[in-house]
Amino acid sequence: MWEACHTLNGSWGYDRDNHDYKDPALLVRMLVQSVACGGNLILNVGPTGRGALDPRARTTLREIGEWTGLHARSVHGAGPIAFQAPANALYTQSGTRLYLHLLAWPLKHLHLPGMAGRVRHAQLLHDGSGIRFHEMDGARHEHNNLAPPNQPAGTLTLTLPVARPDALLPVIELELDGQE
Repeated sequence: MWEACHTLNGSWGYDRDNHDYKDPALLVRMLVQSVACGGNLILNVGPTGRGALDPRARTTLREIGEWTGLHARSVHGAGPIAFQAPANALYTQSGTRLYLHLLAWPLKHLHLPGMAGRVRHAQLLHDGSGIRFHEMDGARHEHNNLAPPNQPAGTLTLTLPVARPDALLPVIELELDGQE
């Protein structure tokens, strides 16, 4: 186990002239990356001389809290897994739930090598909407626009909405077929 300690704006105490606040999406990404690597994130916030939080700090923390309210189970009690996530994504796991955090939104399809036959259900975590998926057999298929022919057997292909969800970091929950 390990932990990382970061600040909201690069200052360990309140500094009224420091306006270099980190983007809430970056802070959420740092949290998920810590969990995906088996660690913990400590986030430092310095109060003003009057003991209150700066309005920018409150806004940042509110946005992180809103994301966490919808995605908590992807980080609280979750940890790393043995599978390698696809490019621009991070995996976390809690029990039989695998969480795929999408650092970049793919266009329509996302291919998960080694996941065929392991997933019972897939959904976007922020709103519970289902994600269609199918398994690729690795053969070359004419008229197959779902995956390039070089996808290995055992690849699970998710069909995603074209528009990126309005979330700091979109998460897909994959319910595994009884395996941990």
